[in-house]
Amino acid sequence: MPLFTHIGRLATTLLMVLVLLTLSARPTLSVAQNTPIVVITSQDTGPYQEVIDGFRRSLEQQRIAAPVLIHSLQKDSASTKTFLSTTKKDGARLFLTVGSQATHVALKEVGDTPVIACMVVNPAELQKAPNATGVITDFSIETQLQWLHRFFPERKAIGVLYNPTENRDKVEEAIKVARALGLKLIVRPVDTPQALPDALASLTNDAGVLWGLTDQTVLSPQTAEPILLFSFRNRIPFTGLSSSWTKAGAIYALDRDYTDLGTQCGEIAAKVLQGTRAGSIPPVPPRKITYSVNLKTAQHMKVDLAPSLLEGARQVFQ
Repeated sequence: MPLFTHIGRLATTLLMVLVLLTLSARPTLSVAQNTPIVVITSQDTGPYQEVIDGFRRSLEQQRIAAPVLIHSLQKDSASTKTFLSTTKKDGARLFLTVGSQATHVALKEVGDTPVIACMVVNPAELQKAPNATGVITDFSIETQLQWLHRFFPERKAIGVLYNPTENRDKVEEAIKVARALGLKLIVRPVDTPQALPDALASLTNDAGVLWGLTDQTVLSPQTAEPILLFSFRNRIPFTGLSSSWTKAGAIYALDRDYTDLGTQCGEIAAKVLQGTRAGSIPPVPPRKITYSVNLKTAQHMKVDLAPSLLEGARQVFQ
């Protein structure tokens, strides 16, 4: 074999080895001096833990090397005070907050350190903070009404109760979205929980479906029973906020994949750690949708749900 041919093949082999080594050696995003990423969670069970698991897994997948410290606000207040004091002293590269309470505490206490918030209902607090962003719990208005139309294609009159102080802008947006979908939104303002019974009664002959819009005045543990009783007695399906509402009697509810919420937050955290300012990233809704169905409620209301909807449900209560 000619010498130049042998040398050429050897060079080609070495080049291929170098390429493979380069491809396999994914860069690790290290945090200077092992400064920790701090997780503050409102609770430490159920969906909250799923979010944290998804976040940690996302960091590992993105080769983000940093210690992760976790603190739950369910611990006593003295413990929380000590933890925050120590964190301020030692420093943190980034905070993940899980739940509205944890987010409120962090934004109040952590100064300019970036905050990635998860499981927050109202994004207003995040939008006002130059160092914060995150993944909110609510799906977009368009997504919610599209799913409602998918469940009830023949029902065009959609009732919704809302507190104008909290949800005026959302309802104005929903009216436009509903019109584009060929739906009519019948809105009833509710300023206080005491005004709820009359507002419900006014929908008896007008609404074909009652849409559960996230609202601290209208939808709460205290108002759940009268709303579900109204729905059941008048055979007007009510769409809930989560599977717990479906289990209690709502005909269906959209829900989140909480592990993926954590993954989303991990992906945002990577951008922030690479230099993107947290406040420049708009809060986003969940990207994965799951839902639950109450078949007993549907049967009582003589609603025939498409087989595909039942097959696609994460939970079916019977």
